[in-house]
Amino acid sequence: MTQIYFYSGARDKLVTACRLCAKALQKNMRVLIYTPDVALAEKMDELLWTFSAISFVPHCSALGKDNEQVYKLSPAIISNQIHSDQDYDVLLNLHDQCPPLFEQFDRLIEIADLSNQDSENARERYRNYKQMGLHIQHYDLNDSVLS
Repeated sequence: MTQIYFYSGARDKLVTACRLCAKALQKNMRVLIYTPDVALAEKMDELLWTFSAISFVPHCSALGKDNEQVYKLSPAIISNQIHSDQDYDVLLNLHDQCPPLFEQFDRLIEIADLSNQDSENARERYRNYKQMGLHIQHYDLNDSVLS
């Protein structure tokens, strides 16, 4: 069963996503970063290279720039699609809705920032997972979990 991790109160949702992705990679997990559109995917792509002054997160984008061999070798991939044949441990959801096929991942990471709209969308996703009978671990980032 997929383990769901909800992080609320993120000051910067994308930087938080980068940090969580880096932590997953340190544990030798493969990560699929699910984005709703090309614009957000491009932002994440840039940020994964630059969010830390002393490191970067090795990754590729499934938006046509990289080839299939690169996808297979990359520990993290950014995509606006989820396919049933992908072999990743963690799904990091940056979409405002519950992602399709999340059950095929060992872990699902959800992040909510401080904006009203994002918080409301996250609450709806949280309720949906609860209605499915899934266990959710919640972390309030105001308590500095990622510091």
